[in-house]
Amino acid sequence: MEEQTTPKLKKPPKPSKPITELWWFFAAAACVKLLLIPAYKSTDFEVHRHWLAITHSLPLSQWYFDETSPWTLDYPPFFAYFERFLSIFANLIDPQIVHVQKGLNYSSNTVLYFQRISVIFSDLCLLYGVYRLTRKLYSTRQKLMWVLVVWSPMLVILERLHFQYNGFFLGILLISLSYLEEGRDLMGGLVFAVLLCFKHLFAVAAPVYFVYLLWHYCWKGFVRGFWRLFILGAIVVAVFAVAYRPFIYHGQVISMALTVCL
Repeated sequence: MEEQTTPKLKKPPKPSKPITELWWFFAAAACVKLLLIPAYKSTDFEVHRHWLAITHSLPLSQWYFDETSPWTLDYPPFFAYFERFLSIFANLIDPQIVHVQKGLNYSSNTVLYFQRISVIFSDLCLLYGVYRLTRKLYSTRQKLMWVLVVWSPMLVILERLHFQYNGFFLGILLISLSYLEEGRDLMGGLVFAVLLCFKHLFAVAAPVYFVYLLWHYCWKGFVRGFWRLFILGAIVVAVFAVAYRPFIYHGQVISMALTVCL
């Protein structure tokens, strides 16, 4: 009598080129965002335009203390540097965008298209974060995460109608999580520290990161664990030192921190 063997279940095949397929998801989302360029603009649209002007036209020592507009700069330094980088291109397209006085409430098509498209380009960080986090998953799970993240209606509403760079921030968070998933805890902690220097609201996740890294990376015996905790702390301090060093030089850290937090 022949023995019956239970057939083994085959795992679903992985996509051969996931990054190519992900590009199509991203391109579809970008097309929707392009169609929404003329859509409603919230106050934050002028807020970010004014931050372009502050970081381009004023010396760094005045970035957080300019009162030309009620929309003072209140994001951490890395985002201020990011706005400074964007302002270089804004100045080439239309110098009035980055003029502190003449640019107030400026609403021409040049500023409209520049700021909307800058969000789309910044979403490349989200694309990379999603890719890193899902590249080892099987096809079905990959596509599910791509739909939930890249095609998220909430991101479209926040970035296009309310106007923010939340896709950019979320991309940095996903990059950090992808390193943690790979067991590269120091890189995950470093990238998260960078994220905190872009947007302080992500500090709500800091206790979760601290507990996870303390248990997964540092909890290796007293001496070894203390040494690893020291290394992790040194990396975080180094990131914040790079971000805040110019403001430490000008003696503005405390007053700037109050501006950001309040």
